Amino acid sequence: MVAAANSAGQQTPKIEVRDLTIKYGRTPALSGASFDIYENEIFGIIGPAGSGKTSLLRVLNRMDAFTAGMRFSGTVRYDGKDLKSWRNLYALRRRIGVVFPLPVGLPLSVYDNVAMAPRLYGKYNNKSELDDLVEKHLRRAALWDEVKDRLGSLGSLLSGGQQQRLTIARALSQEPDLLLLDEFSIAVDPVTTMRIEDVLKDLRDEMTIVLVTNLTQQARRLADRTAFFLTGECVEVGSTDDLFTRNVKDERTSAYVEGRFG
Repeated sequence: MVAAANSAGQQTPKIEVRDLTIKYGRTPALSGASFDIYENEIFGIIGPAGSGKTSLLRVLNRMDAFTAGMRFSGTVRYDGKDLKSWRNLYALRRRIGVVFPLPVGLPLSVYDNVAMAPRLYGKYNNKSELDDLVEKHLRRAALWDEVKDRLGSLGSLLSGGQQQRLTIARALSQEPDLLLLDEFSIAVDPVTTMRIEDVLKDLRDEMTIVLVTNLTQQARRLADRTAFFLTGECVEVGSTDDLFTRNVKDERTSAYVEGRFG
């Protein structure tokens, strides 16, 4: 799908990053990054460990406000509004779904893991509507067929891969317009990973997706555009086709996607 465009035919930024620097204490994690992420696209971020990829996701979800020693400078706009100007961070984070590398199963039933956010936000008070929503998002996370007969069981009793998919279903239950995925497939088998990837392609119609992955071929399969991060630098951003066909601006990008390091 082509990213949303404005009346002048230009792509509409969902997120605008300008001269972003992220630090933990005095240690920089990302320095001077500038790029746009467009509406209704999958934006991939690749690079070795320690490149600043996850730190970017933490800024987008304003986790710096809850992380001791973490701070950022520069400007990040979300739907045109500076992230630092949001007074109610909980309202901001309700619009953003986040999936981290390892599953974080809440000590609740499978059903309640998915139903919790809609209940908190008061969107669904009707039991039948809530049932439909839980099934919808468990199907989206490729988990429904495995858990439909044990929705009352603790989510923490599921296998690691199932718990990761439950985390994805829980993120989607917020009905976000921005979904942040950090190495979502680490604990998921290859067949299920491909099923979730198909779901993510469909979700472009509803939201913007930022996908951090160490699997370069996953970015190649999914991302409309891809950024390459290296040792705290955003080396370049371009169409995924360009980055994987040697039409790149920096030789380090070619070296990484070709597996010559990393």
